[in-house]
Amino acid sequence: MNFDKDLVENVDFYYNELGYRIFTEAYHLKRGYCCKSECKHCPYGYDKKTDTFKKIVKNNNINHKK
Repeated sequence: MNFDKDLVENVDFYYNELGYRIFTEAYHLKRGYCCKSECKHCPYGYDKKTDTFKKIVKNNNINHKK
């Protein structure tokens, strides 16, 4: 699946006041992994300072500790 072609504005992303595309939590979960860029709505809880994940992600009714 090519996610870029399937993006839906205000569902998968929105534009901030500076015109940057901001991805939503729904997009990150659909993509299925963390890019380690400290995204604003990252559901994976990545911490760049410690290079660790601090959240348990619930997806498809299964808990995945990242």
